[in-house]
Amino acid sequence: MQEIQQKLASFEAMTWTEILVRAKKQNHSVRRQDLCKAAQDHLADIRLDDVDELISLRLSGKERVWGIRSHNVLTVLWWDPDHEVCPSLKKHT
Repeated sequence: MQEIQQKLASFEAMTWTEILVRAKKQNHSVRRQDLCKAAQDHLADIRLDDVDELISLRLSGKERVWGIRSHNVLTVLWWDPDHEVCPSLKKHT
């Protein structure tokens, strides 16, 4: 958890343009309907199934953190250690 916190803290020094535009291959928004069924079901369970898109932040090769962006704040929803919430079709991601 400490490693995750340190990685998230590094994002705090960046602007959303740096996070989502300059590093768009690593960090990006994802439409809710593109998430795996389990993630969509979880959003319904926590009454967030009206959210149109989520933000995926890359922490390492497979490791991601998912959240909802509201203005300049990201509310973290879950940690995805194996890149299963929205699996990539690319090798080594």
